[in-house]
Amino acid sequence: MNLWQEFTNDPVIFFSFTGLAIVIGLCLFYAVYFIYKIGHDQVKE
Repeated sequence: MNLWQEFTNDPVIFFSFTGLAIVIGLCLFYAVYFIYKIGHDQVKE
């Protein structure tokens, strides 16, 4: 059984992994975003 063919033909597997990829992508984006903001933080007086 071809794994790629099974992935594209079964909507449950496809949407599950697509949703998981979106969530992980958002987590990585915000982690990098907050680390960047913390590193470039300036104290306002």
